[in-house]
Amino acid sequence: MTNLLAQTQSLYLRKHAENPIDWWFWCDDALAKAKAEDKPIFLSIGYSSCHWCTVMEGEAFSDPAVAEYLNDNFVPIKVDREERPDIDSIYMQALQMMTGQGGWPLNIFLAPEDLVPFYGGTYFPLEPRYGRPGFLQVLQALRRYYDTEKQDLRSRQEAILEAIQQAAILPNTQPLDAELLRQGVETSMGIITGGDYGTKFPMIPYADLVLRGWRFFPAWEGNRYNLPQSCTQRGIDLALGGIYDHVGGGFHRYTVDPTWTVPHFEKMLYDNGQIVEYLANLWSAGVREPAFERAIALTVKWLQREMTAPEGYFYAAQDADSFAHSEEAEPEEGAFYVWSYSELENILSSEELTALQAEFTVTPQGNFEGKNVLQRRQIGSLSETVESALKKLFQVRYGSPVEELEIFPPARNNQEAKTQTWAGRIPAVTDTKMIVAWNSLTISGLARAAVVFKQDNYLELAVRAANFILENQWVDGRFHRLNYDGKAAVMAQSEDYAQFIKALLDLHQADLGSRRGGFTKDPADTQTHDSSKPALTASFWLEKAIAVQAEFDEFLWSVELGGYYNTAKDASQELIVRERSYTDNATPAANGVAIANLVRLALLTEDLTYLDRAEQGLQAFSSAMQQHPQACPSLFTAFDWYSHCTTIRTSKEQIESLLAQYFPAAMLTLADNLPDSSVGLVCKGLTCLAPAQSLEKMQEQIQQSQMRAL
Repeated sequence: MTNLLAQTQSLYLRKHAENPIDWWFWCDDALAKAKAEDKPIFLSIGYSSCHWCTVMEGEAFSDPAVAEYLNDNFVPIKVDREERPDIDSIYMQALQMMTGQGGWPLNIFLAPEDLVPFYGGTYFPLEPRYGRPGFLQVLQALRRYYDTEKQDLRSRQEAILEAIQQAAILPNTQPLDAELLRQGVETSMGIITGGDYGTKFPMIPYADLVLRGWRFFPAWEGNRYNLPQSCTQRGIDLALGGIYDHVGGGFHRYTVDPTWTVPHFEKMLYDNGQIVEYLANLWSAGVREPAFERAIALTVKWLQREMTAPEGYFYAAQDADSFAHSEEAEPEEGAFYVWSYSELENILSSEELTALQAEFTVTPQGNFEGKNVLQRRQIGSLSETVESALKKLFQVRYGSPVEELEIFPPARNNQEAKTQTWAGRIPAVTDTKMIVAWNSLTISGLARAAVVFKQDNYLELAVRAANFILENQWVDGRFHRLNYDGKAAVMAQSEDYAQFIKALLDLHQADLGSRRGGFTKDPADTQTHDSSKPALTASFWLEKAIAVQAEFDEFLWSVELGGYYNTAKDASQELIVRERSYTDNATPAANGVAIANLVRLALLTEDLTYLDRAEQGLQAFSSAMQQHPQACPSLFTAFDWYSHCTTIRTSKEQIESLLAQYFPAAMLTLADNLPDSSVGLVCKGLTCLAPAQSLEKMQEQIQQSQMRAL
């Protein structure tokens, strides 16, 4: 017997379709039912690859007694946070206000008449443990509270709603100056160099800002941190740590320890796109570490092999858990990735095992539940012997040699994973939906890596994904966030607009220096061309960025407050507050990315309307930057773009080498009419310098522009 979630396309929601709970998805009918029956709403939010979401689904949400009480006394609603980040953002903020912490699964209780929360938590065990009450006890206590403590309930709701609304309306604007940028960089520096305790996340928005700040070091007198060293160390931790899959490529979500050893094994598309871009930028800034190039190359192969749909877009995520054997009832965390010492002894020759142990943390005892997560001991290139050993492990895991395995088809659910015959290990489930924002982050990463490492195949992979979005994500003239098996769904949100515009601009830059040729399509024809054919011209990507930006401005720009709302004005009626996202999490905040895009568009189009809007956006969030610099590194990135924006006009002959260098606040354009004997023209914002007569002079002008004060 299934519930209503069986009708949905979300992998996360369908995982709960056979629960005895009468789940609803978020819709008007569910909200109306709760109000008509005067039942509080139990809202549960998670995502498909969330480990503790999976645990709670198998425990409390599968329990008949819990289901009976929940069905009789509440209206239970499930939300996939990857489908509706706007809903998740509001109620995560509420949870953090109520409890001081957050996370997923996000379980929160709402009053039916106004959808304002009054209690919340994350994981609730079936029976009391871990210092947490049993879930049925929680439900019973909250229903009694809802029925008998109406006055206290209303007071509690009013306080929560007022706090949420106040958070959405920021204080008055504050001055923007060079010291503020320094404060932002140093704050992010402190965050990524934080203590040797707790979990370790990539935190790329913070690392990216610090990398941008590198060029001011040591000019900033009294700087407490060594920015180059810290940027490099973040790259080394990522490329050498257990967070990276050294056998198959791709980065896991985070590590559960401070030594970057044991990961939480889920692989998220958004992490991988950001890390590829960061490592490519680090390389272009002068840190030519072979481990970075290897990590990028294998991650691209993983994307091609496991995360690219036949249509060209990228899948969303791979689970942390997988089945060690098809007879098992429940999957195990990391089963697809870890190695027992006895396995390694059987697979590898004694020479290969010895070489592997010299380069990786491999022991008979293991470092994860008696097994080994591969973590490199040192930087540099790997020997042929070690690479041979890793290829053998690849073949055992995937059932085919790495040279022969171009496509590894996804397991779309646990049943498919268990019943399909796999030549190697049983893989983790892959969430095959397309998310515009996450695809865009990956497009940007691939575009940057393509020009840095001169890999046109990276760019072709990015182009296919971008073309899919352009051809499939507009329905009735409106941009949509998701795609399930060729069908667009859910109105695009601010992060989709912002990240896709950035991706289009990054493709524009990459295509300027592309050596692929074959630009044969009509840029006006976007609906009928075959996305498998050669890419379009750089001007095409700019035209599309301008068009998407116009829609973004029309439907999500706040005329009154400045900045962009999370949702369009005609798609947010049921929300208790309309937020403007500026806080970075695992992904960059939409407004930070959007404001940077406006500056970049101004440089490429010479339309100063974009620059005016960028200034309005920065002013709108200036108080947040002053008071909470630890929350918004992407806004400081945008501020850097605004403060140091530089245009480099030069010839085709110079573009390729310039693109491969790290100029964090510069845009390049092709110029056909340079003055005689000049190689380029550098413009500092709205002021152009004298034409450069040599490459050395142009480089000097670029550096000066990138370092100038406000």
